[in-house]
Amino acid sequence: MKAFVVDRYKKKGALRLADMPEPKLLDDDVLIQVRATAVNLLDSKIRDGEFKLFLPYRPPFVLGHDVAGTVVGVGAKVSRFKTGDEVYARPRDHRVGTFAEFIAINEADVALKPKNLSMEEAASIPLVGLTAWQALVEVGQLKPGQKVFIQAGSGGVGTFAIQLAKHLGATVATTTGASNAKLVRDLGADVVIDYRTEDFAKVLSGYDLVLNSQDPKTLEKSLGALKPGGQLISISGPPDPEFARNFGMNPFLKLVMRLLSRRVRNKARSLGVHYFFLFMRADGRQLGEIASLIESGAIRPVVDKVFPFAETGDALAYVETGRAKGKVVIKVG
Repeated sequence: MKAFVVDRYKKKGALRLADMPEPKLLDDDVLIQVRATAVNLLDSKIRDGEFKLFLPYRPPFVLGHDVAGTVVGVGAKVSRFKTGDEVYARPRDHRVGTFAEFIAINEADVALKPKNLSMEEAASIPLVGLTAWQALVEVGQLKPGQKVFIQAGSGGVGTFAIQLAKHLGATVATTTGASNAKLVRDLGADVVIDYRTEDFAKVLSGYDLVLNSQDPKTLEKSLGALKPGGQLISISGPPDPEFARNFGMNPFLKLVMRLLSRRVRNKARSLGVHYFFLFMRADGRQLGEIASLIESGAIRPVVDKVFPFAETGDALAYVETGRAKGKVVIKVG
């Protein structure tokens, strides 16, 4: 099969189109013919080696964390899917590789594709949808009437999280550029802050939850927007000791994570708020819940551009510019 591989960890390194063996199908796996995939900054970070301490991949390896496609084979113990099913998924860590024509995925990570979406639209959902769901529903337990600040509202996670928060009954504030203000308002944002001309720290206070996706300076400023007892959930770091425990890291890495997050944890404690680092995980059941919301019209995908498979490297470079509105998708085949 054809796949885009990374030969070595390298910043801004080029992907190489290569012939790779078709994936081996384990008993609990479904084999998916990839119809579409999507690009995330996580792909760049893994290519650059930023996570290799706790998420190592041995080159050459295939990138890609989103997939929509058709089931073309099932393992001996698979019970939820059959050949011909149209599905979507975020493969679990250590088994990613959707920049390819085929991928084998544990059936627990897979869900039926939302019926009202194209393959390209469906491929835009899994990683950002699961990130928003796990932040707002699972960890944040967001309730009607609460206030949530979602940073970078026009990005992939932001466009999904705004819609999910509104569906949950929250008041939503977000940051974006002036050119994207209408987009985020249409998605449901109640308070829109132009990050180029306004300081959100002077505008927002008394919030129940912050979903942080930006740099350390923005992270620390965001703590001040919370009311006592509020939560800051960060998807951009720094990792905290709880993450290290849950990931089963060795004592040395646990110490490293504790030191990396000590400053923000201490500041959060002094303000009477809570800090939590979220590294999203694959979950087919949650994707099923998300599919129901999409089919009901509560959430819609936001796709900026669709690239052909041959231009996967260009798609990754475009995402790295930070200018994409919503998700960047790759059509395969």
